[in-house]
Amino acid sequence: MKRYPRIIIDYTKCPTPFDCKKCLVTCPQAIFEVFPVKVEKFKETDKKAPGTYQLSTFFIDKCTACEDCLKVCPTGALSINY
Repeated sequence: MKRYPRIIIDYTKCPTPFDCKKCLVTCPQAIFEVFPVKVEKFKETDKKAPGTYQLSTFFIDKCTACEDCLKVCPTGALSINY
């Protein structure tokens, strides 16, 4: 069984992932996705409101542990556990 690196996201340091998007753009394998956490019926979700969207490592099986995401994260919200 293949083991993948585990990317840990500190959501207190990354409350609005759409403001930055550096890890999303930098990752050569495109493992990250942003999904809505707070959704209200018949109302558009504000991308700039803290806590409405969260960063996720959806395609972790594609991660090569290059650590490019760690290097570009301005808040230090990401870490890798091998």
